[in-house]
Amino acid sequence: MRSKEFPHTPLERIAKKATGMRVSKPAVKALRNFVLENAEDRGKEIADLARHAGRKTVMKSDVVFVTKKKSE
Repeated sequence: MRSKEFPHTPLERIAKKATGMRVSKPAVKALRNFVLENAEDRGKEIADLARHAGRKTVMKSDVVFVTKKKSE
């Protein structure tokens, strides 16, 4: 995976709030990688959907459609 700028602190806060536990730095880094990989994959699907619809702009409805489709 390419190196990307994405802060660890917000993810650490989210993980702490969700678990109520301390979270190690390696765990935060693993979570960061997971989030970035999933976001990149979903982003490609969303862009493909917009292209299929004949648009050059991604709309909110594209994002909602892909995220709902994946959660089912």
